[in-house]
Amino acid sequence: MSDVNHKTDNINNIDETPKKSVKEINLLWYFLAPYKKIIFYAFIALVVAASATLAIPQAIRRIVDLGFSSVSIEFINLYFLALLGVAVILALATFARYYLVTWLGERVVTDIRREVFAKVLTLSPTFFEKNRSGDILSRLNTDTTVVQSVVGSTASVALRNVLTLVGGLIMMLYTNWLLTAYVFMLLPFIVAPLILLGRKVRNLSKFSQDKIADASATANETIGAVQTVQSFTQETFENNKYSRVIEGAFDVAILRTRMRAILTFCIILLVFAAVDLVLWLGARDVIAGKISGGELTAFVIYSVLVAGAMGALSEVYGELQRAVGAASRCLEIIATEPDIKAPVDPKKFPDMKVGRLTFDHVNFEYPSRPGQQILSDFNLDVKGGETVALVGPSGAGKTTVFQLLQRFYDPKSGTISMDGVSLSDADPIDVRKHLGIVPQESMIFAASIAENIRYGNQDATDQMILAAAKAARADEFIDRLPEGMDTYLGERGTRLSGGQRQRIAIARAILQDAQVLLLDEATSALDAENEKLVQQALEKLMQNKTTLVVAHRLATVLKADRIVVMDHGKIIESGNHEQLLKAGGLYAHLAGLQFGV
Repeated sequence: MSDVNHKTDNINNIDETPKKSVKEINLLWYFLAPYKKIIFYAFIALVVAASATLAIPQAIRRIVDLGFSSVSIEFINLYFLALLGVAVILALATFARYYLVTWLGERVVTDIRREVFAKVLTLSPTFFEKNRSGDILSRLNTDTTVVQSVVGSTASVALRNVLTLVGGLIMMLYTNWLLTAYVFMLLPFIVAPLILLGRKVRNLSKFSQDKIADASATANETIGAVQTVQSFTQETFENNKYSRVIEGAFDVAILRTRMRAILTFCIILLVFAAVDLVLWLGARDVIAGKISGGELTAFVIYSVLVAGAMGALSEVYGELQRAVGAASRCLEIIATEPDIKAPVDPKKFPDMKVGRLTFDHVNFEYPSRPGQQILSDFNLDVKGGETVALVGPSGAGKTTVFQLLQRFYDPKSGTISMDGVSLSDADPIDVRKHLGIVPQESMIFAASIAENIRYGNQDATDQMILAAAKAARADEFIDRLPEGMDTYLGERGTRLSGGQRQRIAIARAILQDAQVLLLDEATSALDAENEKLVQQALEKLMQNKTTLVVAHRLATVLKADRIVVMDHGKIIESGNHEQLLKAGGLYAHLAGLQFGV
């Protein structure tokens, strides 16, 4: 209960100061601009529909003033036929407006989703350390859906009502300027609540979207680890945690809804009170003979149209404010600049790939952990075709070396180069094309085996994929599957064992055929039989390539050309297995623990 109270306190402390929406409007226009013709045609349809609506009271006015007096039946027929014609025009214009605007909304939300997703794929690991995947998915799906509903529906309704409101006021002025003057005198009392309460609705709408994103992120994280949850019998705990989050989202949603309801109540009450007052004055003028009954009838209809437009705008305004909040969340991602990006004039790697790697006085700390030095004055030179193993205790900085090589981060100082080209001077995509990696836990996509292997090279033929699978010793289990290469693997490859997933990853790396190979604990989680199969596949993969191997199990690095021992971000020993054993240092200590020597 305390969590709910805390959330309520946060709601009450929302800053009511309106934020500038220029960026959000520019964002929407960026996506709307390519479809100017559609917008123009939709606007014409809106104008025609509004004009037809506003023409109806004038026809009724003529009928009331003339149709029931001394005018013949033919005259009455003409007016009612004209009224039917206006209705036909109104129906056609409404059809065109609905179709065009709905198409525009669907098109724009598709473009926004594509843009957000494309930007997410370029962002650095630092971004994902600060933002949960569930929140990103909420922006990609929920927030863009809100924008779609506004662009594809609410915006046209708002514009239609604005046209009806403005046109209605003009026709009211044309019909009777004195009664219209009374309306304008009362207008400020109607608009002021719309602006003041609208600001509160906007802030609450953005806060509500944030709460929905929190709920989505919590559910996504829990579902992704559902077996762990069940293994530790934490179903009740996770259910209670999610309940607290969605209750918080509910509290904000209800507060937002209440504020919108108050806004609608105030507008409708004030508008119709003003109309009632003006019509009372108009009725007195009819009795006094100052205006005709048809004139008052037309004015009444225009008043109802204007009042209805004002009431509709009060509801639509809340939706528009909600969309601004959703658009701003999408904008945050689209406007985010990746920490690692290509320089203005990136350097190219030589056509003759050697695979030489050089770390020159590299210092590094993760942006999310400032002040915690991970690599300190790190120096390493790996010759082309050499196999170098990185060993050492956890936290020594071994995996960080791989992170820097893939240019997920840039060093704080010092340089890292490949074949003489500094990585910070090269395009990150170009850097990664020269690197093949087999991680400790291979990511398998919810696709077929062939599609997963082809991920290493999308241009690969079926024969190339089959050859890579054989080289990785993956054919040993693929041939036993009923659908062979077309077997669907499920999310994260749940239908495969750990050793089978690793061999798929190795086949993927073989297909990539990069000159530099990074093996990050590639066999650490495997049993002896699978480790042997995977090790054979790795040896095939490592031929004639520069290879860096990270391993805690020293048995996997005995055949390395050189073993580099790391501790606290520095290289403290270097040599082959026998040399390091004789040195009696940290490696000898680790070997003693594992081999009993």
